[in-house]
Amino acid sequence: MKKQNWQFIGWSLLYVLFLLSFMTPYLLFTFSFLMIPVLILFVKLDAKRFTAFYVGCLLIVNLLLGWTGFVVLAISLFLLPPVIVIGMLYKRKAPARTVLTYGTLTFLAQLLLTLVIGFIFKLNFIAKFKSLMIESMDNMQSALADVMPNVSDPEILGDFLVQVIPLYMIVFSLFFVGITHIVGRWILNRTGENIPGMPPVREWRLSRSFVWLYLLAFIGGMLFQFSADSLMSTLLVNIMPLLMFAFAAQAISFLAFMAHHKGWGKLLPVVGTIALILFMPVLLVLYSLLGVFDVAFPLRERFFKSS
Repeated sequence: MKKQNWQFIGWSLLYVLFLLSFMTPYLLFTFSFLMIPVLILFVKLDAKRFTAFYVGCLLIVNLLLGWTGFVVLAISLFLLPPVIVIGMLYKRKAPARTVLTYGTLTFLAQLLLTLVIGFIFKLNFIAKFKSLMIESMDNMQSALADVMPNVSDPEILGDFLVQVIPLYMIVFSLFFVGITHIVGRWILNRTGENIPGMPPVREWRLSRSFVWLYLLAFIGGMLFQFSADSLMSTLLVNIMPLLMFAFAAQAISFLAFMAHHKGWGKLLPVVGTIALILFMPVLLVLYSLLGVFDVAFPLRERFFKSS
C-alpha cells in the first residue's frame, strides 16, 4: 500500500477517535477539531474515495457504539456541509475571508435548520434552554442580586439569555470555522497544498458603513429599553456586541499597523490583544471606540502622512 494511502487511513482513524471521544470527557478538547480530519480527506481525495473513507469511518463508529452511535453519526452528518463548502473553496484557492464567510454562514444555517427540525418534532430547544438557565440562576440568586441588583429576577435574565441566542450561534459558528480554517490550512500547506491565508493583521480594515451601523445601534440602545417581546430589543442586544468585537479587532489592526511603521515588531498588538482578553468588559468599550475612530477618521492615513 502506498505511503499516501496510509496517511489517509491515519486521518480516518483519527476522525474515528474524535467521534468516539463523544463518550468521554475528552470531548471538551476534541470537539473544536472535529471537522479537520474530514476537511483534509475532502481536499486530498476525489469524491469517490472521500465518500468511501467517510462512510467507512461512520460504519466503524456505529459498530463500536451500537445504538448510541446514531447520535454521534447525526453530529458528524451535521458538520459535513460546512466541510464540503470549505473544502470546495480551498480547492478553488478562494481568499481566506471568503472561506470564513461562507463556512460560517453554512455552519449557522445548519444550527438554524436544527432548531427548525426541533420545532417540527415538537422539541423546543429554546424553551428548554431558558428553563435550564432559570433553574441555574435560581441557585445563584443571592450572588446575582449583589452583582446586578436591578435585573436579578431569574425570569428577566432568562428572557435576556434567550434573546441573545442568535449572538451565541454566530460567535460559536465563527469560532468553530475559524479553528478549522487555522489548523486545517496549516496542515494542508505542510502537506503540499497552497491554501491562501488572511492578510496581515495590520491590513485588516472595516467598511465605513460599519460606523453608521455602530452609531445607529448605540443610539437605539439609549432609546429602547429591554423587552423580551420587542423585535428592536432583540436586534440591538445581538448586533451591538458583534459590532463592538468587530471594531475591537479593527483597533488591534491599528496597533499592528502603528507597530509595523514604527519598527516595534509585534509586541504592541500582542500585548494589546492579551490585555483585551484579560480585561474584556472595560477594554472592549475602549478598543471598539478606537476602532470606530480608525474607520471614521482614517487614523492610519494621518499617521502615515505625519511619519
